[in-house]
Amino acid sequence: MESFHNLLLNRRSIRKYTDAPIDPESVKLILEAALTAPSSKSQRSWQFVVVEDREMLEKLGQCKPSYATSIANAPLAIVVTGDMTKSDVWVEDTSVAAIIMQLQAADLGLGSCWVEVRNRFRDDNEPSEEYVRELLGIPEEYGVLCILSFGHKNEERRPIDPARLQWEKVHIGKWQTKEEN
Repeated sequence: MESFHNLLLNRRSIRKYTDAPIDPESVKLILEAALTAPSSKSQRSWQFVVVEDREMLEKLGQCKPSYATSIANAPLAIVVTGDMTKSDVWVEDTSVAAIIMQLQAADLGLGSCWVEVRNRFRDDNEPSEEYVRELLGIPEEYGVLCILSFGHKNEERRPIDPARLQWEKVHIGKWQTKEEN
C-alpha cells in the first residue's frame, strides 16, 4: 500500500478465498504484528491459536449459524483469546491485536474476516465460545474473542468512499446534538 490511509480505505472483510496456501513468512508477519499490539499495563493477556488443518477449519466454521463460513473456506484461521484472570480489559487488548493482524494481512495483499465468537451462540444454543474452547483445548480462564480467517482474495470489494464517512458522529470540544450544529 502506498499509505496507511489507503490501507484503511481498502481493507474490507473478505469471506471468499482461493485454495492457495499462505506462505509461512506472511503467517509469521501477521503473528508478529499481533505480538506488537499495545495492551493495558503491558499485560499482554492475549494468546493466539493458529489453525491451518482443513478439518479443524471446517469445524471452527460451525461455531455459529451465520457469518462463520469464511473460516471453513480459508487456508488459515487465528483464534484470538485473552486471559480473563490477567486483565480486566482483555476484550479491548485482544481486539487491538486482532485488528492489527487484519491490517498486516491487508498490507500483504491478503484478505481477512473477523468472526465474532464472544457472546454468540450455535444453532443448538450452545455458546460459540464453549464450542471453540472445547475443539481447541483452550483453558477456562481464556475468553475467546473472535476467529480471524485469512487467505488470498477470491472476491473484490470496493474501497470505502471517504465522501460517505459519517462525520456527524464526530464531536469537537463537547457532545453536540444535531440541533446544536
